[in-house]
Amino acid sequence: MSSTKRLKLVLEHVKLTGNLAPFDYKTLSEDERELIRHLIKNGLVEESLRFIDEMGTDQEWNLVLEQLDAPKKRDTPLWKSTLRYAALFIGLLATVYFFQAEKKKKGNIQVPEEAITLKVGGGTLKIIHEGESQKITSPSGKIIGNQVGNMLSYLTNSEIEELVYNELEIPLGKIFNVELSDGTLVHLNSGTKIRYPIKFLKGRNREVFIEGEAYFKVAKDKDHPFIVNADAVSVRVLGTEFNITSYPEDKEIKTVLVEGSVNMSNSLSPDDSVVLKPGNKGSWNKAGYGTAIEEVDVSLYTSWITGDLIFRDTMFKDMLKKLERRYNVTIENKNHLLEAKLWNARFNVNIESIEDILKSINQIQKISYSVENRKVLIDY
Repeated sequence: MSSTKRLKLVLEHVKLTGNLAPFDYKTLSEDERELIRHLIKNGLVEESLRFIDEMGTDQEWNLVLEQLDAPKKRDTPLWKSTLRYAALFIGLLATVYFFQAEKKKKGNIQVPEEAITLKVGGGTLKIIHEGESQKITSPSGKIIGNQVGNMLSYLTNSEIEELVYNELEIPLGKIFNVELSDGTLVHLNSGTKIRYPIKFLKGRNREVFIEGEAYFKVAKDKDHPFIVNADAVSVRVLGTEFNITSYPEDKEIKTVLVEGSVNMSNSLSPDDSVVLKPGNKGSWNKAGYGTAIEEVDVSLYTSWITGDLIFRDTMFKDMLKKLERRYNVTIENKNHLLEAKLWNARFNVNIESIEDILKSINQIQKISYSVENRKVLIDY
């Protein structure tokens, strides 16, 4: 089977079922797998199928692959070629999405940086004000859910009979909650995006896509497995509670199981999957593609839901990264002797400001610091 036909079959399966698994990744090259992950993550499956139909021949497809291979021959990492590859394949894919993410414009709407946003059906962009209430409607005008305060709830009996996705984005400095149409409750941490169906359809897996950090309380449904996709990692459950962390800048994607049982796998090595038990943390390394399991104190990974930030033997630079996300600040640390030091601390964002935390740090380790607007400078 030709490369074009193999790719088209996989993308048609995604379009039809809304399901990443079980694709036959073994028939695809590593380059093709990389491309598929990017297309699914950015919601460009249908556009890609149209492109393939218009492209016509395998010769044209091979020209695209040659453009991807060229940087690799110069020992350039695969991800650095994505922009050029995507530009050839779907007309400046990465540029378009970068523009959308940075400017956050939709029609004449200018969205503040600190706003929670909801993209309905890949089109209309709504601003979610935490102190208000509103009804959420589909692109066709049907009521699909309600927002009350910091909770967005979807109806179980909406009139939607096709797979339509919403995308919710939580800015830095805020957390938010969403109840999906099956009753699954998701707590979303700062700087998180989640893409999910308006309504889970009968006969199909319940599948969502996450970038950032979220705590899931999955509603039990033995006939419809729940799958959380985070970059190349998939976590498959029937009904359970777990935390997943998948920020783009992190070196690992981590799943911590609180209750039940989950299967953790990845698209790079479909046969490499692990089953987690309560108290387990599964970590998938983005560079080495390996998965490790260890016993952990789950409260260290779930306390953020109630506003607590707990650090145990945490390097200073990693602690600062979490503070940046939760307080929506930029921290520049010029005291490099502190970066690798291990810290034990507990803060609550509902009680302590970033200035309070800096004062606490200064009591333990003398530092010189300044705070201006949302910028923190730690000097020698």
